[in-house]
Amino acid sequence: MKICMVGVGYVGLVTGTCLAESGNEVLCVDNDTRKIALLKKGKVPIYEPGLEMLIARNVKEKRLIFTTDLARGVKDSLIIFIAVGTPPADDGASDLSQVFAVAREIGRTMKTYKIVVTKSTVPVGTAEKVNSIIAQVTKHSFDMVSNPEFLKEGAAIEDFMKPDRIILGVEKPEVEEAMKELYAPFVRTGNPILTMDIRSAEMTKYAANAMLATRISFMNELANLCEVAGADINAVRSGIGSDPRIGSSFLFPGVGYGGSCFPKDVQAMIKTAEEHQHRLKILPAVEATNQKQKVLLAEKVIKRFKKNLKDKTIAVWGLSFKPNTDDMREAPSITIINALLKYGATVKAYDPVATTSAKKVFKDTIHYAKDNYTLLKGADALTVITEWNEFRRPDFEKMLKLMKSPIIFDGRNIYSPQKIKAIGFEYYGIGC
Repeated sequence: MKICMVGVGYVGLVTGTCLAESGNEVLCVDNDTRKIALLKKGKVPIYEPGLEMLIARNVKEKRLIFTTDLARGVKDSLIIFIAVGTPPADDGASDLSQVFAVAREIGRTMKTYKIVVTKSTVPVGTAEKVNSIIAQVTKHSFDMVSNPEFLKEGAAIEDFMKPDRIILGVEKPEVEEAMKELYAPFVRTGNPILTMDIRSAEMTKYAANAMLATRISFMNELANLCEVAGADINAVRSGIGSDPRIGSSFLFPGVGYGGSCFPKDVQAMIKTAEEHQHRLKILPAVEATNQKQKVLLAEKVIKRFKKNLKDKTIAVWGLSFKPNTDDMREAPSITIINALLKYGATVKAYDPVATTSAKKVFKDTIHYAKDNYTLLKGADALTVITEWNEFRRPDFEKMLKLMKSPIIFDGRNIYSPQKIKAIGFEYYGIGC
Protein backbone atom coordinates (compact mmCIF):
# COMPACT_ATOMS: atom_id res chain seq x y z
CA MET A 1 0.00 0.00 0.00
CA LYS A 2 0.96 3.63 -0.41
CA ILE A 3 0.85 5.45 2.91
CA CYS A 4 1.26 9.09 3.92
CA MET A 5 2.36 9.72 7.51
CA VAL A 6 1.87 13.35 8.50
CA GLY A 7 4.11 14.16 11.45
CA VAL A 8 7.51 12.62 12.15
CA GLY A 9 7.49 12.96 15.89
CA TYR A 10 7.79 9.88 18.06
CA VAL A 11 4.56 8.19 16.98
CA GLY A 12 4.70 9.13 13.31
CA LEU A 13 8.34 8.19 12.81
CA VAL A 14 8.07 4.80 14.51
CA THR A 15 4.75 3.97 12.83
CA GLY A 16 5.87 5.08 9.37
CA THR A 17 9.13 3.17 9.61
CA CYS A 18 7.49 -0.04 10.81
CA LEU A 19 4.86 0.13 8.06
CA ALA A 20 7.65 0.54 5.51
CA GLU A 21 9.45 -2.43 7.06
CA SER A 22 6.43 -4.61 6.17
CA GLY A 23 6.71 -3.63 2.49
CA ASN A 24 4.53 -0.54 2.19
CA GLU A 25 5.63 2.65 0.46
CA VAL A 26 5.54 5.33 3.14
CA LEU A 27 5.94 9.05 2.60
CA CYS A 28 6.64 10.80 5.92
CA VAL A 29 5.72 14.48 5.88
CA ASP A 30 6.57 17.22 8.38
CA ASN A 31 6.73 21.01 8.19
CA ASP A 32 9.86 21.04 10.38
CA THR A 33 12.52 21.50 7.70
CA ARG A 34 15.37 20.89 10.15
CA LYS A 35 13.96 17.54 11.24
CA ILE A 36 13.34 16.41 7.65
CA ALA A 37 16.87 17.48 6.67
CA LEU A 38 18.32 15.40 9.51
CA LEU A 39 16.30 12.35 8.53
CA LYS A 40 17.38 12.66 4.89
CA LYS A 41 20.98 12.55 6.14
CA GLY A 42 20.25 9.39 8.11
CA LYS A 43 20.21 11.13 11.50
CA VAL A 44 17.35 10.25 13.84
CA PRO A 45 16.07 13.14 16.01
CA ILE A 46 14.79 10.85 18.78
CA TYR A 47 16.35 7.99 20.72
CA GLU A 48 14.57 4.67 20.28
CA PRO A 49 16.50 1.37 20.31
CA GLY A 50 16.66 -0.18 16.83
CA LEU A 51 14.94 2.68 15.02
CA GLU A 52 17.98 4.13 13.28
CA MET A 53 18.81 0.79 11.67
CA LEU A 54 15.24 0.29 10.41
CA ILE A 55 15.11 3.78 8.95
CA ALA A 56 18.42 3.32 7.14
CA ARG A 57 17.31 0.00 5.65
CA ASN A 58 13.95 1.25 4.39
CA VAL A 59 15.35 4.51 3.02
CA LYS A 60 17.91 2.46 1.10
CA GLU A 61 15.14 0.26 -0.29
CA LYS A 62 13.18 3.44 -1.22
CA ARG A 63 10.17 2.34 0.80
CA LEU A 64 10.59 5.26 3.22
CA ILE A 65 10.77 8.85 2.01
CA PHE A 66 10.94 12.09 4.03
CA THR A 67 9.56 15.36 2.70
CA THR A 68 7.96 18.67 3.66
CA ASP A 69 5.58 18.41 0.68
CA LEU A 70 2.19 17.42 2.11
CA ALA A 71 0.46 17.77 -1.27
CA ARG A 72 2.77 15.10 -2.68
CA GLY A 73 1.93 12.76 0.20
CA VAL A 74 -1.80 13.26 -0.22
CA LYS A 75 -1.63 12.80 -3.99
CA ASP A 76 0.41 9.60 -3.90
CA SER A 77 -1.34 7.80 -1.02
CA LEU A 78 -4.60 6.02 -0.34
CA ILE A 79 -4.28 6.05 3.46
CA ILE A 80 -3.22 9.25 5.21
CA PHE A 81 -2.27 9.10 8.89
CA ILE A 82 -2.42 12.24 11.02
CA ALA A 83 0.28 11.82 13.66
CA VAL A 84 1.10 15.38 14.66
CA GLY A 85 1.50 16.60 18.24
CA THR A 86 -1.43 17.28 20.55
CA PRO A 87 0.29 19.05 23.46
CA PRO A 88 -1.64 20.03 26.56
CA ALA A 89 -3.04 23.55 26.72
CA ASP A 90 -2.84 25.57 29.95
CA ASP A 91 -6.22 24.22 31.10
CA GLY A 92 -5.24 20.58 30.48
CA ALA A 93 -7.20 20.20 27.26
CA SER A 94 -5.44 18.80 24.17
CA ASP A 95 -4.26 21.44 21.73
CA LEU A 96 -5.66 20.17 18.42
CA SER A 97 -4.54 23.09 16.25
CA GLN A 98 -1.96 20.99 14.38
CA VAL A 99 -4.47 18.21 13.75
CA PHE A 100 -7.01 20.64 12.35
CA ALA A 101 -4.43 22.46 10.23
CA VAL A 102 -3.33 19.18 8.64
CA ALA A 103 -6.96 18.14 8.07
CA ARG A 104 -7.65 21.41 6.26
CA GLU A 105 -4.60 20.96 4.03
CA ILE A 106 -5.53 17.36 3.25
CA GLY A 107 -8.95 18.53 2.11
CA ARG A 108 -7.53 21.27 -0.05
CA THR A 109 -5.04 19.03 -1.85
CA MET A 110 -6.90 15.71 -2.26
CA LYS A 111 -8.08 14.93 -5.80
CA THR A 112 -9.30 11.36 -5.28
CA TYR A 113 -10.83 9.17 -2.56
CA LYS A 114 -8.79 8.90 0.66
CA ILE A 115 -8.89 7.13 4.02
CA VAL A 116 -7.90 9.62 6.72
CA VAL A 117 -6.68 8.09 9.97
CA THR A 118 -6.21 9.93 13.27
CA LYS A 119 -3.15 8.34 14.88
CA SER A 120 -2.47 11.18 17.29
CA THR A 121 -3.99 10.82 20.74
CA VAL A 122 -7.11 12.96 20.53
CA PRO A 123 -10.23 13.53 22.65
CA VAL A 124 -13.58 11.92 21.91
CA GLY A 125 -15.26 13.64 18.98
CA THR A 126 -12.06 14.79 17.25
CA ALA A 127 -12.53 12.58 14.18
CA GLU A 128 -15.94 14.15 13.65
CA LYS A 129 -14.37 17.61 13.72
CA VAL A 130 -11.64 16.51 11.31
CA ASN A 131 -14.31 15.07 9.04
CA SER A 132 -16.18 18.38 9.07
CA ILE A 133 -13.04 20.41 8.32
CA ILE A 134 -12.08 18.25 5.33
CA ALA A 135 -15.64 18.18 3.99
CA GLN A 136 -15.77 21.98 3.99
CA VAL A 137 -12.86 22.28 1.55
CA THR A 138 -13.23 19.29 -0.80
CA LYS A 139 -15.85 17.73 -3.04
CA HIS A 140 -14.06 14.39 -3.11
CA SER A 141 -15.17 11.45 -0.98
CA PHE A 142 -13.19 10.18 1.99
CA ASP A 143 -13.63 8.11 5.13
CA MET A 144 -12.41 8.61 8.68
CA VAL A 145 -10.70 6.05 10.93
CA SER A 146 -9.53 6.31 14.53
CA ASN A 147 -6.44 4.17 15.11
CA PRO A 148 -4.88 5.05 18.49
CA GLU A 149 -1.30 4.05 19.18
CA PHE A 150 -0.08 2.00 22.14
CA LEU A 151 3.70 2.38 21.88
CA LYS A 152 5.95 2.37 24.93
CA GLU A 153 9.03 4.53 24.58
CA GLY A 154 12.09 2.31 24.70
CA ALA A 155 10.14 -0.66 23.31
CA ALA A 156 8.14 1.00 20.54
CA ILE A 157 9.36 -1.13 17.64
CA GLU A 158 8.58 -4.37 19.45
CA ASP A 159 5.19 -2.96 20.44
CA PHE A 160 4.35 -2.08 16.84
CA MET A 161 5.68 -5.24 15.25
CA LYS A 162 4.05 -7.52 17.83
CA PRO A 163 1.06 -5.60 19.19
CA ASP A 164 -1.12 -6.89 22.01
CA ARG A 165 -4.08 -5.57 20.03
CA ILE A 166 -4.92 -3.07 17.32
CA ILE A 167 -7.85 -0.72 17.81
CA LEU A 168 -9.80 0.51 14.79
CA GLY A 169 -12.65 2.96 14.96
CA VAL A 170 -14.43 2.60 11.61
CA GLU A 171 -17.85 3.19 10.07
CA LYS A 172 -17.82 1.16 6.84
CA PRO A 173 -17.00 -2.54 6.23
CA GLU A 174 -14.83 -1.78 3.20
CA VAL A 175 -12.72 0.68 5.21
CA GLU A 176 -12.39 -1.89 7.97
CA GLU A 177 -11.10 -4.44 5.46
CA ALA A 178 -8.55 -1.99 4.03
CA MET A 179 -7.17 -1.23 7.50
CA LYS A 180 -7.12 -4.91 8.46
CA GLU A 181 -5.15 -5.67 5.31
CA LEU A 182 -2.62 -2.99 6.27
CA TYR A 183 -2.15 -4.46 9.74
CA ALA A 184 -2.37 -8.15 8.80
CA PRO A 185 1.43 -8.73 8.84
CA PHE A 186 1.59 -7.69 12.48
CA VAL A 187 -1.10 -9.99 13.89
CA ARG A 188 -0.16 -13.33 12.34
CA THR A 189 0.14 -14.88 15.83
CA GLY A 190 -3.55 -14.25 16.45
CA ASN A 191 -3.57 -11.10 18.54
CA PRO A 192 -6.82 -9.28 17.88
CA ILE A 193 -7.76 -6.38 15.66
CA LEU A 194 -10.66 -4.87 17.57
CA THR A 195 -13.13 -2.79 15.56
CA MET A 196 -15.59 -0.40 17.11
CA ASP A 197 -17.21 2.95 16.55
CA ILE A 198 -14.88 5.94 16.24
CA ARG A 199 -15.79 7.61 19.52
CA SER A 200 -15.16 4.39 21.45
CA ALA A 201 -11.75 3.99 19.79
CA GLU A 202 -10.81 7.54 20.79
CA MET A 203 -11.91 6.86 24.36
CA THR A 204 -10.05 3.53 24.54
CA LYS A 205 -6.66 5.22 24.23
CA TYR A 206 -7.36 7.60 27.09
CA ALA A 207 -8.96 4.88 29.20
CA ALA A 208 -5.93 2.60 28.86
CA ASN A 209 -3.43 5.26 29.89
CA ALA A 210 -5.67 6.54 32.68
CA MET A 211 -5.99 3.00 34.08
CA LEU A 212 -2.20 2.48 34.06
CA ALA A 213 -1.60 5.89 35.63
CA THR A 214 -4.12 4.98 38.32
CA ARG A 215 -2.24 1.78 39.15
CA ILE A 216 1.01 3.72 39.49
CA SER A 217 -0.48 6.39 41.75
CA PHE A 218 -2.26 3.75 43.84
CA MET A 219 0.99 1.87 44.40
CA ASN A 220 2.81 5.07 45.29
CA GLU A 221 0.14 6.01 47.81
CA LEU A 222 0.23 2.47 49.21
CA ALA A 223 4.04 2.65 49.46
CA ASN A 224 3.83 5.82 51.49
CA LEU A 225 1.32 4.15 53.81
CA CYS A 226 3.59 1.12 54.18
CA GLU A 227 6.44 3.38 55.19
CA VAL A 228 4.58 4.97 58.11
CA ALA A 229 2.82 1.72 59.09
CA GLY A 230 6.00 -0.37 59.21
CA ALA A 231 5.22 -2.62 56.22
CA ASP A 232 7.42 -3.34 53.20
CA ILE A 233 5.89 -2.30 49.88
CA ASN A 234 8.11 -4.75 47.98
CA ALA A 235 6.59 -7.66 49.90
CA VAL A 236 3.10 -6.22 49.50
CA ARG A 237 3.65 -5.79 45.75
CA SER A 238 4.62 -9.44 45.39
CA GLY A 239 1.63 -10.48 47.44
CA ILE A 240 -0.99 -8.61 45.47
CA GLY A 241 0.71 -9.09 42.10
CA SER A 242 0.41 -12.87 42.42
CA ASP A 243 -3.38 -12.50 42.33
CA PRO A 244 -4.32 -13.14 38.66
CA ARG A 245 -7.13 -10.62 38.95
CA ILE A 246 -4.49 -7.94 39.60
CA GLY A 247 -1.29 -9.10 37.90
CA SER A 248 2.21 -7.73 38.34
CA SER A 249 2.38 -4.99 35.68
CA PHE A 250 2.64 -1.34 36.75
CA LEU A 251 2.84 -2.22 40.46
CA PHE A 252 6.29 -0.76 41.09
CA PRO A 253 6.33 2.24 43.43
CA GLY A 254 8.67 5.09 42.64
CA VAL A 255 8.94 8.81 42.06
CA GLY A 256 5.84 9.16 39.89
CA TYR A 257 5.03 8.86 36.21
CA GLY A 258 6.16 11.26 33.51
CA GLY A 259 6.60 11.33 29.74
CA SER A 260 4.41 12.56 26.94
CA CYS A 261 1.42 10.26 27.51
CA PHE A 262 0.23 9.60 31.07
CA PRO A 263 0.30 13.19 32.41
CA LYS A 264 -1.22 14.65 29.25
CA ASP A 265 -3.84 11.96 28.79
CA VAL A 266 -5.02 11.99 32.40
CA GLN A 267 -5.42 15.76 32.26
CA ALA A 268 -7.16 15.58 28.89
CA MET A 269 -9.61 12.97 30.15
CA ILE A 270 -10.46 15.17 33.13
CA LYS A 271 -11.02 18.08 30.75
CA THR A 272 -13.17 15.96 28.43
CA ALA A 273 -15.41 15.07 31.35
CA GLU A 274 -15.75 18.74 32.27
CA GLU A 275 -16.73 19.60 28.70
CA HIS A 276 -19.53 17.05 28.98
CA GLN A 277 -20.64 18.46 32.36
CA HIS A 278 -19.46 15.27 34.07
CA ARG A 279 -17.21 15.38 37.13
CA LEU A 280 -14.59 12.67 37.54
CA LYS A 281 -13.37 11.93 41.06
CA ILE A 282 -10.66 9.29 40.73
CA LEU A 283 -8.47 10.82 38.00
CA PRO A 284 -7.97 14.20 39.70
CA ALA A 285 -6.75 12.24 42.74
CA VAL A 286 -4.44 10.19 40.50
CA GLU A 287 -2.92 13.38 39.13
CA ALA A 288 -2.59 15.02 42.54
CA THR A 289 -0.94 11.90 43.99
CA ASN A 290 1.53 11.84 41.12
CA GLN A 291 2.52 15.47 41.57
CA LYS A 292 3.08 14.86 45.28
CA GLN A 293 5.11 11.71 44.58
CA LYS A 294 7.48 13.52 42.25
CA VAL A 295 8.82 15.67 45.07
CA LEU A 296 8.94 12.86 47.66
CA LEU A 297 12.54 11.81 47.01
CA ALA A 298 13.75 15.39 47.28
CA GLU A 299 11.87 15.73 50.56
CA LYS A 300 13.67 12.66 51.88
CA VAL A 301 17.03 14.20 50.99
CA ILE A 302 16.08 17.58 52.48
CA LYS A 303 14.87 15.94 55.70
CA ARG A 304 18.00 13.78 56.03
CA PHE A 305 20.25 16.84 55.81
CA LYS A 306 17.97 18.93 58.04
CA LYS A 307 17.13 21.41 55.27
CA ASN A 308 20.79 22.44 54.99
CA LEU A 309 22.05 21.54 51.51
CA LYS A 310 24.16 24.62 50.79
CA ASP A 311 27.44 22.75 51.21
CA LYS A 312 26.15 19.38 49.98
CA THR A 313 26.79 17.69 46.64
CA ILE A 314 23.98 15.40 45.53
CA ALA A 315 24.70 12.90 42.76
CA VAL A 316 21.84 11.91 40.45
CA TRP A 317 21.63 8.72 38.40
CA GLY A 318 19.04 8.99 35.63
CA LEU A 319 17.34 12.05 34.14
CA SER A 320 14.91 10.77 31.47
CA PHE A 321 11.38 9.95 32.59
CA LYS A 322 12.04 6.23 32.02
CA PRO A 323 14.90 4.01 30.77
CA ASN A 324 15.73 3.53 27.07
CA THR A 325 14.64 7.00 26.04
CA ASP A 326 16.03 10.54 26.05
CA ASP A 327 12.58 12.00 26.71
CA MET A 328 12.56 14.62 29.47
CA ARG A 329 8.89 15.58 29.17
CA GLU A 330 7.30 15.65 32.65
CA ALA A 331 10.32 13.72 33.98
CA PRO A 332 10.31 13.36 37.79
CA SER A 333 14.00 14.35 37.75
CA ILE A 334 12.95 17.91 36.90
CA THR A 335 10.84 18.29 40.03
CA ILE A 336 13.37 16.52 42.24
CA ILE A 337 16.43 18.42 41.05
CA ASN A 338 14.71 21.81 41.13
CA ALA A 339 13.70 21.15 44.74
CA LEU A 340 17.29 20.25 45.67
CA LEU A 341 18.61 23.35 43.93
CA LYS A 342 16.10 25.51 45.80
CA TYR A 343 17.69 24.34 49.06
CA GLY A 344 21.15 25.21 47.80
CA ALA A 345 22.48 21.78 46.81
CA THR A 346 25.13 21.27 44.17
CA VAL A 347 23.73 18.67 41.78
CA LYS A 348 25.82 16.41 39.57
CA ALA A 349 23.93 14.15 37.19
CA TYR A 350 24.47 11.31 34.74
CA ASP A 351 22.13 9.71 32.21
CA PRO A 352 23.19 7.23 29.49
CA VAL A 353 21.35 9.05 26.66
CA ALA A 354 19.33 12.01 27.97
CA THR A 355 22.11 14.48 28.80
CA THR A 356 21.56 16.57 25.66
CA SER A 357 17.81 16.74 26.31
CA ALA A 358 18.41 17.52 29.99
CA LYS A 359 20.69 20.44 29.16
CA LYS A 360 17.74 22.12 27.42
CA VAL A 361 15.86 21.89 30.72
CA PHE A 362 18.50 22.57 33.38
CA LYS A 363 21.07 24.46 31.25
CA ASP A 364 24.09 25.20 33.50
CA THR A 365 22.29 24.96 36.85
CA ILE A 366 23.64 21.41 37.35
CA HIS A 367 26.83 19.57 36.43
CA TYR A 368 26.84 16.73 33.89
CA ALA A 369 29.06 13.68 34.22
CA LYS A 370 30.30 11.35 31.47
CA ASP A 371 29.77 8.17 33.48
CA ASN A 372 27.95 7.04 36.60
CA TYR A 373 31.04 6.85 38.83
CA THR A 374 32.78 10.15 38.07
CA LEU A 375 30.06 12.23 39.70
CA LEU A 376 30.24 10.18 42.92
CA LYS A 377 33.63 11.57 43.92
CA GLY A 378 33.04 13.66 47.01
CA ALA A 379 29.24 13.28 46.81
CA ASP A 380 27.27 13.57 50.04
CA ALA A 381 24.51 11.35 48.70
CA LEU A 382 23.31 9.50 45.60
CA THR A 383 19.74 9.71 44.32
CA VAL A 384 18.59 7.08 41.82
CA ILE A 385 15.76 8.56 39.74
CA THR A 386 15.65 6.51 36.50
CA GLU A 387 16.15 2.74 36.65
CA TRP A 388 18.56 2.23 33.74
CA ASN A 389 19.88 -1.34 33.70
CA GLU A 390 23.48 -0.23 34.21
CA PHE A 391 22.52 1.18 37.60
CA ARG A 392 21.12 -2.10 38.91
CA ARG A 393 24.41 -3.89 39.62
CA PRO A 394 27.05 -1.22 40.24
CA ASP A 395 30.38 -1.68 42.03
CA PHE A 396 29.28 -0.79 45.54
CA GLU A 397 32.77 -1.10 47.01
CA LYS A 398 34.03 1.43 44.46
CA MET A 399 31.10 3.70 45.32
CA LEU A 400 31.99 3.56 49.03
CA LYS A 401 35.50 4.77 48.27
CA LEU A 402 34.35 7.58 45.99
CA MET A 403 31.52 9.07 48.05
CA LYS A 404 32.04 11.49 50.90
CA SER A 405 29.01 10.05 52.66
CA PRO A 406 27.69 6.57 51.73
CA ILE A 407 24.03 7.51 51.48
CA ILE A 408 21.64 6.24 48.77
CA PHE A 409 18.14 7.55 48.07
CA ASP A 410 16.65 4.87 45.85
CA GLY A 411 13.70 6.36 43.97
CA ARG A 412 12.94 3.13 42.12
CA ASN A 413 13.59 0.48 44.77
CA ILE A 414 16.11 -1.28 42.56
CA TYR A 415 18.35 -2.27 45.48
CA SER A 416 17.77 -4.59 48.42
CA PRO A 417 17.75 -2.43 51.56
CA GLN A 418 19.20 -5.27 53.64
CA LYS A 419 22.12 -5.91 51.26
CA ILE A 420 22.87 -2.22 50.76
CA LYS A 421 22.93 -1.55 54.49
CA ALA A 422 25.13 -4.61 55.08
CA ILE A 423 27.69 -3.23 52.59
CA GLY A 424 27.86 -0.02 54.62
CA PHE A 425 25.39 2.37 53.02
CA GLU A 426 22.68 4.41 54.64
CA TYR A 427 19.61 3.60 52.54
CA TYR A 428 16.28 5.30 51.84
CA GLY A 429 13.75 3.75 49.46
CA ILE A 430 10.09 4.21 48.62
CA GLY A 431 7.81 2.44 51.06
CA CYS A 432 10.46 0.19 52.57
